[in-house]
Amino acid sequence: MTSATRHETSRTLLMDKIRAVLGPGAVLENPAEIQGYCTDARRKFHAPALCVCKPRDTAEVAALVKLLHAHGWPMLPQGGNTSLCGGATPDDRLPVIVSTERLNKLRAVDPFGLTVAADAGCTIAQLQAAAAAEGLLYPVSLGSEGSCQLGGTIATNAGGTAVLRYGTTRANTLGLEVVLPDGRVLDMMRALHKDTAGYDLKQLFIGAEGTLGIVTGAVMRLYPATPAIGMCWLRIAGPAEALELLQLFRRHAGRSLTAFELMNAQQLANVLDHGSHAAPVEGREGWHLMVELADTASADLDTLMVGILEQAFEAGLVLDGSIAQNLTQAETMWAIRHSVTESNARVGVSITSDTAVPVARVPEFIARATDAAMQVHPGILVTVVGHVGDGNIHFIALFAHDLWAALPDRQAVETQVRNAVNDIAIALGGTFSAEHGVGQTMTGLMERYKTGPELDLMRALKRCIDPDGLMNRDRVIGPAA
Repeated sequence: MTSATRHETSRTLLMDKIRAVLGPGAVLENPAEIQGYCTDARRKFHAPALCVCKPRDTAEVAALVKLLHAHGWPMLPQGGNTSLCGGATPDDRLPVIVSTERLNKLRAVDPFGLTVAADAGCTIAQLQAAAAAEGLLYPVSLGSEGSCQLGGTIATNAGGTAVLRYGTTRANTLGLEVVLPDGRVLDMMRALHKDTAGYDLKQLFIGAEGTLGIVTGAVMRLYPATPAIGMCWLRIAGPAEALELLQLFRRHAGRSLTAFELMNAQQLANVLDHGSHAAPVEGREGWHLMVELADTASADLDTLMVGILEQAFEAGLVLDGSIAQNLTQAETMWAIRHSVTESNARVGVSITSDTAVPVARVPEFIARATDAAMQVHPGILVTVVGHVGDGNIHFIALFAHDLWAALPDRQAVETQVRNAVNDIAIALGGTFSAEHGVGQTMTGLMERYKTGPELDLMRALKRCIDPDGLMNRDRVIGPAA
């Protein structure tokens, strides 16, 4: 028997066992059926998989992982497949994709403890709806919340637009259930706001992007609902004025300040020119801020917003502005913000950063990154959008489609732009990955920017928990692991 024949026999035997573990309808093998699972959200990465498995509960996940571990077969955990870094897309090792889409049960909502327990395959929109039904709020909010899953947001420590007030996914995770690479279940589903009994093991899996285990369930924080919303759209001179306004809103609005989103004129033009949105203020020039206040009652929000803006205009910080008069107008403003990625794709090819710097350094970062990117190629359309309140700025070097097609070495240009922008963020005390994860797009940057002790400890954890390197290998810390 040749090596190829033995491999094919082993593969056939494994597939028979997988079908026996999961039952009919839970295993997809046809290449046409699994195409969508094998391609990332940005259609940048694609590779085949042995099959796509859809277990129905934690026990089936554990049985499947135990089987794959016994056969030494690579596995790829996948949630909603909305990763912007290729973190949930197969490589050339023909992995088994372990999809959590059928793990979609809400386990419990506790209005007294302000928690929700749910399967990892529940979408963020499901959690938000379940919380709202109890007069509560699940605060993590993303443009993809209708399709991204809880497990995926935990695996990437997703941020979103409300980090300023509520923190990232990590800050809102109380308990986890994880299937380890050998099939054992680590049950840490404790709905406790305080627990100092030893190492906080759940933190190992938040942001690990499925390299250490498969999250199958979680207990998340809830908050009192904030049905009263105040929103405004402001046209300003630049990022320095945005910082002054941030201080003004923080001083007067306090915890009511929920979102503080910045974009430049090019980004607004991309959305308005390639969508159905109307301009929120007259004039596109300059820079634009979208500010949201939220509270449990509306009595004073309108008065508060108007009072803050009066001070802002008097101080010369705002050139023009519009206050949402109702929920529909507020949703229209949010629609502009959430249309950024789609609109940019229509304009051209984006080299997108996920940088964060100390908030006070945001204006300096944007100015220096713009100069650095333009030195790589003067034809770049500099596009900026970000969460000023937490320092997470998405600096986007946008190439028109014809310009990108004409580049003789697109990979080299992408690397040059990415390094130029990230070098500046790191020099200012920042990071190259704030909320999207590392995936396979940025594994090389780990070597470039992380210290030796950091990488050594990460690799030691990987070897300890997944010694055979079967689970989402070569992601986050790269092949050196």
